[in-house]
Amino acid sequence: MSGFVEKPQPIEVPGLVHLHTGKVRDLYRNEAGDLVMVASDRISAYDWVLPTEIPDKGRVLTQLSLWWFDQLRDLVPHHVIGTEVPEGAPADWAGRTLVCKSLDMVPVECVARGYLTGSGLVEYNASRTVCGLALPEGLVDGSELPGPIFTPATKAEVGEHDENVSYEEVARQVGAETAAQLRQATLGVYSRARDIARDRGIVLADTKFEFGFEGGALVLADEVLTPDSSRFWPADQWQPGRTQPSYDKQFVRDWLTSAASGWDRGSEQPPPALPQEVVEATRAKYVEAYERLTGLGWS
Repeated sequence: MSGFVEKPQPIEVPGLVHLHTGKVRDLYRNEAGDLVMVASDRISAYDWVLPTEIPDKGRVLTQLSLWWFDQLRDLVPHHVIGTEVPEGAPADWAGRTLVCKSLDMVPVECVARGYLTGSGLVEYNASRTVCGLALPEGLVDGSELPGPIFTPATKAEVGEHDENVSYEEVARQVGAETAAQLRQATLGVYSRARDIARDRGIVLADTKFEFGFEGGALVLADEVLTPDSSRFWPADQWQPGRTQPSYDKQFVRDWLTSAASGWDRGSEQPPPALPQEVVEATRAKYVEAYERLTGLGWS
């Protein structure tokens, strides 16, 4: 059992139709038929959306995505039309709202990996493969791969795990031409972002993208290259063979699995509220990632 500890009620705004409440984002459609995506301060871990929010998290994700969309615009078009807050919406939506094109979304999580960790490491240890792709012997947690690889996954509902699948399975589901487009775009965007992050002292270990089609053209959608969708590691602390320090919700995961939380991950009980020190440390990591990547101060 997993999902929301306390599922929020959608905010009603004149002229907007609520479509979906996700782990972090609430999705609406406006009267023009465009999508309005609002990033909340919710945080998830171990397939649970926790009852405690991380202040400014939604704004960080939105502003960082906008910065990355600008860095990548020559590689692939994106779905953002504007950032204006709809009339009648809460003032808190400022800085966390994207008005986006409505796309024909591809039902695949497009994952690029440049380093071995997470579910890829688990599969590698069992079979020396990741998503069916053979890898060299001798790799450990945090090893840089010979080159970036495309390791797609199925897109899961809230509370469920994404499931890694082979490239052949993606081609079977969406067609060979679309699968080839997804792989090329994913690896191209990852490579550009990896180089930008590296110049700023950050290792982009892996990341996931979502794409849709508009008039036959592939378009980058959702969030992009944030601490929620990517593993960012400080380059000066990268050391293969161990778990790497990261710019994400690791403080949350560590506390939930510690004795201090009193939570049994294997039970069906929802996790408890986070203590203030974990909230503050997690917020600081998100802000640090934004500032180091963009070179801009957070305010």
